[in-house]
Amino acid sequence: MTDSTTGNKLIRVLASKDVLALAFGAMIGWGWIVLTGSWIQSAGSVGAITAFLVGGIAIVLVGLTYAELASAMPLVGGEHVYSYRALGHFASFICTWAIVLGYVSVVSFEAVALPTVVEHLFPGYTVGYLWTIAGWDVTASWVAVGVIGSLVMMWINYIGIRTAALVQKVVTLLILAVGVMFITGALFTGGTDTLEPMFNVESGVVGGIMTVLIMVPFMFVGFDVIPQAAEEIDLPFREIGRVLMISVILAVFWYALIILGTGLMLDPEALSASSLAVPDAMQAVFGAPWAGNLMVMAGIAGIITSWNAFYIGGSRAIYALAHAGMLPAFLGKLHPRYRTPVNAILMIGILSSIAPFFGRPTMVWLVDAGGLGIVIAYLFVALSFLVLRYREPELERPFSIPQGKLVGSAAVLLSLGMVTLYLPGSPSALLPVEWVVFGGWMIIGLAMYLWSRARYGVDYAETAINRELSGEEHYPGR
Repeated sequence: MTDSTTGNKLIRVLASKDVLALAFGAMIGWGWIVLTGSWIQSAGSVGAITAFLVGGIAIVLVGLTYAELASAMPLVGGEHVYSYRALGHFASFICTWAIVLGYVSVVSFEAVALPTVVEHLFPGYTVGYLWTIAGWDVTASWVAVGVIGSLVMMWINYIGIRTAALVQKVVTLLILAVGVMFITGALFTGGTDTLEPMFNVESGVVGGIMTVLIMVPFMFVGFDVIPQAAEEIDLPFREIGRVLMISVILAVFWYALIILGTGLMLDPEALSASSLAVPDAMQAVFGAPWAGNLMVMAGIAGIITSWNAFYIGGSRAIYALAHAGMLPAFLGKLHPRYRTPVNAILMIGILSSIAPFFGRPTMVWLVDAGGLGIVIAYLFVALSFLVLRYREPELERPFSIPQGKLVGSAAVLLSLGMVTLYLPGSPSALLPVEWVVFGGWMIIGLAMYLWSRARYGVDYAETAINRELSGEEHYPGR
């Protein structure tokens, strides 16, 4: 295998505001627009907030392990490097390929979400019946919107990280502005009587909370994009960890407050009649249709930020695997001018463009199957953090966590708990079709991994990663 990036490295251009917008924008995509109403109906208003606070605590603990590892090993690929150093070659592949599933599922989710929100703005635009999947009619115009959106986002990422970062900052600011309008308006005009029932007693308080809790990892995936793009971040390494944690905490507050605002404005009957609860709640705050449409526009902005961030994260993770000889070499190619992993971006673009052909049911399948991949990666990172704390206590950690072994142990247990939510026997276990998505992804990846391992050998990965880990000349800020 030849090193396709010699003399053509990733470049450090992302400042602190770019990094914060990248991670926070990734975590507040479109899901809150579509799913907030169902969260409240499943768990009750306070139950849904509880699910996000409990899940948020777990994500914060996992995020702390990421923050320390990202500052200690600020290399492209994030999880790939940490798990390789702590757990070895095969574990590194499984961890990274699992998180890539999470990234690709989000990117594909957004390709399905975009035509869904356009339908809300322009009812009846869908024409050209193609077929029916899981009771939902797929139309040509609906598919075309999703595919065109995917290709545009692919092009933005193809032409460089600077363009992608600028888009991310501008659009994230729009979301924040609209969100502040909604939350402050709901607090002043809403009534607490609409928060009833605070917990869903009919389906069981715990069961309702768990139904929402299973989606929390998917909603919070995004902070881990920071480690993926570590070689493109122009910050002191301690700051990388600090910005990562700020982004996670902001996202926890965002989801809790959006649920609260919606609960304050819509009673159970209004929630049942609503297809998009948050825009309807926004319209109720200001008493005008323009407010609901403005919130829908914020949702479109969320699609863009999430879509953009996971193109970045997914392509860098695939690039890192290929760069280490764990995937075919062509996926590790950098564009000579734009310095972007072009073939990895094209691969994600193709997968994303396929998703709309399966219609709206794909959204739920992708959320659940991708969520399992995400929590598996979180578990591997937490384990890697703990192993390195014991095995390499002398490792330089610019962002060092107090009581690290305790935090690491808690992160491992919580990550393991999140994994069990997806397994058979859990009230929120994956459906058979979701297991097919997850299993098919892992089988395809394993086939490429075994081919690459036979072609390039384990020693290549060891040489490539160790060269990066010891490459002081490439990381002058260390």
